Amino acid sequence: MRLYGSYDVVVVGGGASGSAAALEAARNGASVCLIEINGGVGGMLNIVGPPGWAFDHGYNNAGERIHGGIVKELWEDCLALDCAMPEGKPEDRSMFTQNYIDIDYAGILLFEKLRNAGVHFLLHTMAVDVLKEDDTVRGVIVENTSGRMVVMGKIIIEASGEGDIGAKAGVPFNVIDKAHEEIDPPSITFHMDGVDWKKVTEYYKSNPDQFIPEFAIGREDAYADMIARRMAALKECDSIIDLVRAGIVDQIDYRALTMEALHNGDLHPYGDLGHFFTPRQFGVVQAAFQHTAQAFNCDTTDITEYSAGEAETRRQVAIAIKAIQKYLPGYDKAYLTRITSSMRTREGRHFVGDYTMVGDEVTNCAKFDDVIAKCTMIAQTGPFHSAATPGTAMNIQPRAVWQCEGGGSYDIPYRCLVPKNVEGMLITGKCMSMSLDFKRDQLPDNMLWGQAAGAAAALCVKNNISPREMEKDVSELQAVLKAHGAILDGTK
Repeated sequence: MRLYGSYDVVVVGGGASGSAAALEAARNGASVCLIEINGGVGGMLNIVGPPGWAFDHGYNNAGERIHGGIVKELWEDCLALDCAMPEGKPEDRSMFTQNYIDIDYAGILLFEKLRNAGVHFLLHTMAVDVLKEDDTVRGVIVENTSGRMVVMGKIIIEASGEGDIGAKAGVPFNVIDKAHEEIDPPSITFHMDGVDWKKVTEYYKSNPDQFIPEFAIGREDAYADMIARRMAALKECDSIIDLVRAGIVDQIDYRALTMEALHNGDLHPYGDLGHFFTPRQFGVVQAAFQHTAQAFNCDTTDITEYSAGEAETRRQVAIAIKAIQKYLPGYDKAYLTRITSSMRTREGRHFVGDYTMVGDEVTNCAKFDDVIAKCTMIAQTGPFHSAATPGTAMNIQPRAVWQCEGGGSYDIPYRCLVPKNVEGMLITGKCMSMSLDFKRDQLPDNMLWGQAAGAAAALCVKNNISPREMEKDVSELQAVLKAHGAILDGTK
């Protein structure tokens, strides 16, 4: 087996988190090799979804920005190119606010940032195993069109999402037992253009009860302020797109029309007809459907189920497009413009690190001395999304939900990036150490964790220490992250 090369940092997975890790490590002086199975980078950002609301949950419910760093940098670059929507007014900012971006343009910009930073790309390449010396990972074995080879690294970052290399390295992990709990379903995202937004606006003005988002049904008291603001804005607006641009609306659900299509046999039972939004240049806004095609109880760590899910979700898209054109007002001439190349996965392996976040820490707005990022996304028992309830994708009401109290956010500690029982490795993105009730698939959060992992890896190489040794003092890591725009303190 030949040696491909030796690097300071080897990142497995060029998705959102892995790309952020590679970029940050390179910007801090490390030589970096980024291994990616696809021909492009970005993952959830632009290849498998999400659909243009990529930078969500950037504020807490007190209206304070909690996402900075590479996330804010990329959004600002998109905004300068007319490929993003501006921030809403301060009074409209909450954890539901979306900083919408053109995901395809964002993918181009991310590629350029990595290239300009000097990252070495090893694309169309599958990481299949690791080289270990005792408990320390020394390299990654890969296969591609040139054959089998090894990439050596002083620090290996596991950012593959599915965690195949972390598992090969011996990092302990847990998975959802689908005999007792539905798996949060993977889904295919697709976009449609040619929508008559005037007719959409007229429909919701005539049916304001349908303008309450699905996740708030049955929990109106908890979301009273958001619902009131949304209803008042609908009454006064000329177009629903104005509310999207203002940051007041992030999704529309079409609950009644979904159920009508389902009752008439024109829609499959695994999702709904609701959608988000994607901005393009020159003021164009497209409908982006992400909860419309979902694979029920699909375990993406099982290749047979994973493959079947890919076929099933595409079957659902074909059915859904016809239903959308038939039932949704203003969509009779809407047409498909984009479909992701593979499913967006939400579950998988939950690795165990030196610290594991648990649901109660969301409610308590937990703060840590070794903070490397802030988040406000919920945790809960059971799936955040569901493919089991016909016509409904957001099935969270019957479940116990943890949400930040007092409008605040919670910290992510560095120790969540350090895997148990394995040296020379950091885990990030969906691979980071969180209990089974945590939902870890939020794109901007993944990028911030990735940025922290990249900075940590570069500093470990510079100071000739292991990721676990860095736990003793993370002050230099925090200083680097703050210098690069990260928000680590000063908020609720």
